[in-house]
Amino acid sequence: MEIGAGSTKPGAETAPAEPRPTSDRHGLSSPRQFFATAPVPCPYVDGRVERKLIVELAGRGAVDLYDELSRAGFRRSHGFAYRPACPTCNACVPVRIAVDRFAHSRSTRRVRNLNRDIPGRFVPARATPEQFQTFTAYQRSRHRDSDMATMSYGDYRSMVEDSSVRTALAEFRAPDGALAAVSLLDRLDDGYSAVYSFFDPARDKQSLGTWSILWLVEECRRQGLPYAYLGYWIGESPKMAYKARFPAIEHLSHAGWVSFRRAAP
Repeated sequence: MEIGAGSTKPGAETAPAEPRPTSDRHGLSSPRQFFATAPVPCPYVDGRVERKLIVELAGRGAVDLYDELSRAGFRRSHGFAYRPACPTCNACVPVRIAVDRFAHSRSTRRVRNLNRDIPGRFVPARATPEQFQTFTAYQRSRHRDSDMATMSYGDYRSMVEDSSVRTALAEFRAPDGALAAVSLLDRLDDGYSAVYSFFDPARDKQSLGTWSILWLVEECRRQGLPYAYLGYWIGESPKMAYKARFPAIEHLSHAGWVSFRRAAP
């Protein structure tokens, strides 16, 4: 559920080199103009570089375009959709949970029971100082070497509010009203995309990152939506490999969305 540990705006990476149009090879129903970013160090696998395909999400067609792009393995950051386009690496594998097939495992049931008194609640996609305080504490605890650890309140506000699609926040609060966790979510025509989540690091033992996903699965089920999109599974990155542990996980292969296999497609 990441925006990207190395950069909060995919479009910013085009600065070192002029972006060039890239043909659509991702199964979209109509041609779109994509741009390739300049190579930058990979934030997930040491010694590698990453490039992305990006496309702007703007205008009245942004919502429909984003729905379509999400099924093709794209993610959103600010006003852009992006997908890794690394010539020699396919470590980033798009994954989602098939809600109808989801059944709790022993470990997910334990996390659910542990957090029954910390329910999620949708709120408008508006940044607050309270959220930012939790966000900053989380970044300094978990990702202190990333660019996100130095984000200002204005940066955080842009991350939350700079969206031309159907974006919302889910806040998770303890019985005393304290903010425990936050998820930035995009509503799609076939589910929700978990854009980014963070939590109070003082509650680290409660598995709140996992809980936010389990809550999202139940919310999709309540709304009759078939999928919860989790971004990219990266087997070589401990920060991203955990997604394979969820029941009913699917990955995007050349044959379409299929049940998850550890071997990358």
